[in-house]
Amino acid sequence: MRFVLRILKALALLLVLLVITAAGWLFIRPPELLRVGDGYAAKIVCSNVFIAGREAEDVLHDDVQAPGNPLLRLVRVSVDRDNDRVTARFMGLFAPSYALYRGAFGCTSVPDGNFEAAAKAAPFDPPAKMQANDALWPEGEGTGNSADGKIAALLSDAGVAGPAMRAIVVVRNGRIVAEAYGPGFSAKTPLIGWSMTKTVNATILGRLMLGGKISFDDDNLLAQWKNDARAKIKVSDLLGMESGLAFNENYGDVADVTRMLYLDPDMVSLPANAPMEAAPGQRFRYSSGTAVLLSRIWMDRVGNAQAAFSYPHEALFAPLGMTSAVFELDARGTFAGSSYLYATAHDWARFGQFLLQDGVWNGQRLLPEGFVGAMRTPTAASNGRYSQGQAWLAPGRGSSAGAGLPEDTFWLTGHDGQSVAIVPSANLVVVRLGLTPSRLDYQPQTLLKAIVTALPQSGAQQQAGSQRQAQPQP
Repeated sequence: MRFVLRILKALALLLVLLVITAAGWLFIRPPELLRVGDGYAAKIVCSNVFIAGREAEDVLHDDVQAPGNPLLRLVRVSVDRDNDRVTARFMGLFAPSYALYRGAFGCTSVPDGNFEAAAKAAPFDPPAKMQANDALWPEGEGTGNSADGKIAALLSDAGVAGPAMRAIVVVRNGRIVAEAYGPGFSAKTPLIGWSMTKTVNATILGRLMLGGKISFDDDNLLAQWKNDARAKIKVSDLLGMESGLAFNENYGDVADVTRMLYLDPDMVSLPANAPMEAAPGQRFRYSSGTAVLLSRIWMDRVGNAQAAFSYPHEALFAPLGMTSAVFELDARGTFAGSSYLYATAHDWARFGQFLLQDGVWNGQRLLPEGFVGAMRTPTAASNGRYSQGQAWLAPGRGSSAGAGLPEDTFWLTGHDGQSVAIVPSANLVVVRLGLTPSRLDYQPQTLLKAIVTALPQSGAQQQAGSQRQAQPQP
């Protein structure tokens, strides 16, 4: 009996030592996967608390834990409102990661904990806050009497709207004809676009093109590329996701994309130092790193740092009346052009309407002729799925024609079910925002097809099978 007790005591002691060792290891050298998880939690909670005005525990549960990796259910967060910070820790103890709120520029991940550097990276003179008004949309937030009961009824169908829908706005002939919101969300709630931000970022670059400060054919884009093959990469290669740069966009593990977003305070560093894996223009590789490079490139072309920080607001958001738009910066002062734009569904619809109007707003051309045409022109390397302007022609599975949609449809799409569908032949824009992971297999074409089918015969249904019109080339 004594022998057995000794064995049990030894095993208990060994177990305690193992626990202490594991805890010490997690405390001193936490695995990168835990740091990524905590970085993601801190950033998402920070943005939704300080930009959208949501409760931290609701965001942690609904946005971070419910749809994600089971390990995220062990993450705990704390919000320091006095210092505008959020901290996330695995089990409340390990792998701490941080996010900092910087006013008009939203939140940023601060993976190195250097809050002083992160604070100094954001300008002290942010653009003035725009105020919404009650005029009829798109001039204001009013919707008037343009509601379409048939389309509104469609939006109440969960099978059409999709799981965990948060906002849908349907714009026909320049007016909102239907909208719907999930529980806890409204027309006033800013929502993340994820990769829809890429298309907005490309459009900001397009504003510079109108002023002659950059062109599709520009090369020698970064000083560090000067003496190697990367010097031949053109702006057009980056816009079409055909730069030839290696980049791992796999979100299931610690990959280039998660390292860039949650482990590196300077998001430009990783994609700027990526090796070439193909000649420019020869291979399609979807890359969030590419979009961040485009941010850095257009910011450098603006002229000076303060002007660059103000440029999205002055060049795009203010002219379109996107009063809610918050375009976030990384911890070293580059716009996170891959992922982090928050805006209300009404403002996402304004952006969609702007593209529908070929880059013209209130009679003023804000984008060069042919720029939106590039967003509607397929690239060969993507097999026609992606366009020459950071937009999709065939998101998810299949083509527009195969889904029974007008062939001129093009899309903004983002992680977890964000989409803006633009259908010029139907004079139609459909915004759908939510928290719908890809594993739920919801396709945005489902909603758009139902709406197109409900339109009057004089609209899109007559043109759904028509031949695609030739688009301007960049």
